[in-house]
Amino acid sequence: MLDKTGIAKRIAQEVNDGYYVNLGIGIPTLVANYVRADIEVEFQSENGVLGMGPFPFDGEEDADIINAGKQTITTLPGASFFDSATSFAMIRGQHVDLTILGAMEVSEQGDIANWKIPGKMVKGMGGAMDLVASAQNIIVAMMHTNKAGESKLLKRCSLPLTGVGCVKKIVTNLAVLEITAHGFKLLERAPGVSVNEIRNATAGQLIVDREIPEMSL
Repeated sequence: MLDKTGIAKRIAQEVNDGYYVNLGIGIPTLVANYVRADIEVEFQSENGVLGMGPFPFDGEEDADIINAGKQTITTLPGASFFDSATSFAMIRGQHVDLTILGAMEVSEQGDIANWKIPGKMVKGMGGAMDLVASAQNIIVAMMHTNKAGESKLLKRCSLPLTGVGCVKKIVTNLAVLEITAHGFKLLERAPGVSVNEIRNATAGQLIVDREIPEMSL
């Protein structure tokens, strides 16, 4: 089973040379720490940063340089800062190659719910709705079940939707799954996790059509 760092390491393998990548709040922000050193990637944050680097070491933080989650970040040589209008022009104009988001629920059709739990106060929907409406490739980083042990990979989302039919792939603490026309296709399993454990933790349709390898991290 993976922890949050393990999920980020696995998703980092999906990042290719020359990509422009938007990192959502939560686990996705860790991905920048684990991208291969031999490729060039531009990480974009919707609050107006292009060229994010890894998180700073303790004592080296600059409170003026933050990501969309208000975490302090580092920037790489050539990084740029700009206003929200420019940032969302990049996003809505489909200039981002890969979007990595957290989620509270994902349906077997690729719907995502990640912005609101009814009855709980939120500051706003943020930029997630723009990202899911514009991105061509969306990978979700999430835990497979909630704190009560209930599946977060469902036939249909129960929470308010952020986007419909937009998720392409999901990496959880248990597995890597791809959204298909027939449900969640199991691609890889986390070290030490069996197919039956993944099946029992998945409420939506799970497709297992071959022997499933363990993830390589």
